Amino acid sequence: MAAANAAAAAATPSPAPAAVQVPRGQVDLVDFIDWSGVECLNQDSSHNIANALKQGYRDDEGLYLASDSDEQLLIYIPFMQVVKLHSALFKGPEEEGPKTVKLFSNKEHMGFSNVNDYPPSDSLDLSSNHLVENKPVTLKYVKFQNVRSVDTTNMKDLKKIEEH
Repeated sequence: MAAANAAAAAATPSPAPAAVQVPRGQVDLVDFIDWSGVECLNQDSSHNIANALKQGYRDDEGLYLASDSDEQLLIYIPFMQVVKLHSALFKGPEEEGPKTVKLFSNKEHMGFSNVNDYPPSDSLDLSSNHLVENKPVTLKYVKFQNVRSVDTTNMKDLKKIEEH
């Protein structure tokens, strides 16, 4: 949801508030996000993307990102300059948090109708270590060297949705 050291890309309520811990030698990319271009398709207007990314919001257990219709969210995060992404941090309860997150580097104008037309730069399977214990997920670093934007899909069960 993708932010690699930026923030929780996709967050749901956390059982205990915990500040984002940036790994040593890395920086939080939240200050490099071009907020005017951030988009999140399927977001619930009362639980929007700002809750997952913005400092002060993302650590509040009462604020979280949620879908307004199904388990999919499509999040677009542009940066003000080219960045290198090392890892991403997600938090939420194990049973309700994201299970699979696909990251697409430098893909613009993606929607649910064409997201499956592109191979993801990385696909992450999140465990309770990632969601509950705030353990960063290391990305395929070579795929995220010159990043202008990140598009993510957050899916609990994509197969179920494709069958409809």
